Amino acid sequence: MYLRSILIIFLLTSTQASFSKETYEYAIDLYGATDVRTAAREWMLKRNKPDVVPALIRSLRYYPEDASQTLHVLKALTGQELGKRWFDWFVWLNANPIESFPKNELYIEAIFNRLDPAFKVFFYPDIERRIYLGEITWGGVRKDGIPALTNPKLIDAEQADYLTDKELVFGISINGDTRAYPQSIMDWHEMFNDVIGGVPVSLAYCTLCNAGILYKTKLENRKSPFIFGSSGFLYRSNKLMYDQETHTLWNQFSGKPVVGPLTNSDIELEVLPVVLTSWKEWKAQHPDTKVLDINTGFDRDYAPWTAYGSYYISDELMFPAHVGDNRLHPKERVFGLRISGAHKAWPLSSFSPPKAINDHVGIIPIVIIGDADTHTVRAYRSEGKQFTLNENGQLMENSQVWTINENELTGPNNENLKRLPGHIAYWFAWNGYFPESLSE
Repeated sequence: MYLRSILIIFLLTSTQASFSKETYEYAIDLYGATDVRTAAREWMLKRNKPDVVPALIRSLRYYPEDASQTLHVLKALTGQELGKRWFDWFVWLNANPIESFPKNELYIEAIFNRLDPAFKVFFYPDIERRIYLGEITWGGVRKDGIPALTNPKLIDAEQADYLTDKELVFGISINGDTRAYPQSIMDWHEMFNDVIGGVPVSLAYCTLCNAGILYKTKLENRKSPFIFGSSGFLYRSNKLMYDQETHTLWNQFSGKPVVGPLTNSDIELEVLPVVLTSWKEWKAQHPDTKVLDINTGFDRDYAPWTAYGSYYISDELMFPAHVGDNRLHPKERVFGLRISGAHKAWPLSSFSPPKAINDHVGIIPIVIIGDADTHTVRAYRSEGKQFTLNENGQLMENSQVWTINENELTGPNNENLKRLPGHIAYWFAWNGYFPESLSE
């Protein structure tokens, strides 16, 4: 009802569709008064071109009472019968992209800007883009409706009495600066901008994808680091973040700008190591850690599972996304690595019981050390060495004990093996960007 009430402002003064209008204007008419919507669908049916299909699918979300008429036109234009749910039609559109009508960005601008006037900075005529605008969906919140935390207050570990041992935290250590950001807080904010160990970073956390990715935000050719926020939009059930300087939309999963001024640049954010683990384990390994203060300045219930608990335990996706590889359930968690253009993912369940897995990503030999119970997985270069975990949880290589650190593995002769920047994600999200990359 909230979505519907917002879109009532699309009521048009005209009650007749003029055949002199352009296609994008008829697409906007799909959000007008009842007779205007009907006239727009009739025009689309007579015109008989599929470039309006994305607009029809989108209208199905907001006007379910028009379903029979809308589905009649969709069937005629696509030959598909997918039922009344806009969700199912959007999944089909993910797998079968249809080129939209000319000036499609004017239609997108009209419908989104009326949801929130602040969206005007994201969509406008002739905007540059590298993703299909027809697949961008509204997540149900306004711009910054999910507020990012920028330079948030931190406290000592012993002061964090609001945390229990089993709660999950995003653990980060850069240049000796060690910090924990509880998942229960990040569920409400989905983004932080901070400086850790002198390095400007952002944790881009897509709750829908269950993926927290740490990006370095200062580029060599730019004076200032990027500061990111949540746009309120999704692409294939994946968060679209934006930078505050240019208001370009960025793909949270790839770290690349996809809609707006920076789209045609060669910018790609560098991924840095982060681990999702239990507070008990992180605190034991890093007793001097700082941790995010629960007093964030926002009025939220930060108890565990409050924000997305029902989503995490559900088998269903909240927003549409096509999954081309069904070897895993769409919401099975995987640990993914991207190294020099090569990609590979391992089911989190592979680390139950805890173990070390020796493998390759592309031509690079690696070792991954994980514990499925605490979601804790770290990856390192192995330089061809073969590692195992013994019954005491020690990392062994040729009967020698190696020390597991946040940034490297350290051997008995002070040999070091570098940490690699992997992260947890739901399978549907990983597979959507890196198909054919599941470890056998």
